Amino acid sequence: MRVPSLTPALAGVALLAPAALHVPTALNAPAELHHPAALHDPAALHHPAAVAPPRDRPATAGRSAVAATALLARLGECHQISRGRYRTDAARPATVPVCGTGDAVFWKADLDIDCDGRSTARCNRRTDPQFATMTAYRQSDGRHLNAAALPYIVVPAPSRIWNPREHGVRGGSVAAVVYRGRVQYAVVGDTGPRDIIGEASYATARALGIRANPRSGGVPSGVTYIVFKHSRVRPIEDHTAAAAAGVRLARLFVANR
Repeated sequence: MRVPSLTPALAGVALLAPAALHVPTALNAPAELHHPAALHDPAALHHPAAVAPPRDRPATAGRSAVAATALLARLGECHQISRGRYRTDAARPATVPVCGTGDAVFWKADLDIDCDGRSTARCNRRTDPQFATMTAYRQSDGRHLNAAALPYIVVPAPSRIWNPREHGVRGGSVAAVVYRGRVQYAVVGDTGPRDIIGEASYATARALGIRANPRSGGVPSGVTYIVFKHSRVRPIEDHTAAAAAGVRLARLFVANR
């Protein structure tokens, strides 16, 4: 069962200011998109699938140049960095740890559909009974994110279990979401309950071939979420920039063994 994001708790989070995305080189990464270990810097019932209108289609630039198998192999065994474990749904036991490497954090969970943010033909109070008009992070123009168009993932709100910011994860961080051989690049775009993990936007689900109906879509398991530490896309809504950064960071991540 999908649970609503706790965006009101983060209403005080500063809005991301528009700026150009800085993509790191192998030796010199700017502070906006720093990938420490890899870069060695000195200082990521069937619902009929009606075709979405063009404005609701996720950008195809998120297709990966790095194989899903290579990313998963690079993760290796889980080195748990969370103090406890998360539930995938309110009624489920807490079984999901957040794991870490030198360059990324990751977890393996389900995928529930987040349709929160701007009201669209795909995401609204009629299509999603738990629809919320806010996301924890906003676009550069001050509007909340468009879940139907922007691939983003949801991270748990900071708690005693885990504080994402302490591990370089914040709004706009670049993520790679892996499911059944597909990789979709996204950004951290919303926050959820403090004890539940495993949620991504409507656009992320569609790009991965997952049924995106917020009432009955998603998948119960098999999704890997990888977030590249200290990365950030500005403006947060620029998916083309996020995809380009994701490919670059994924290549560095796989190469840095």
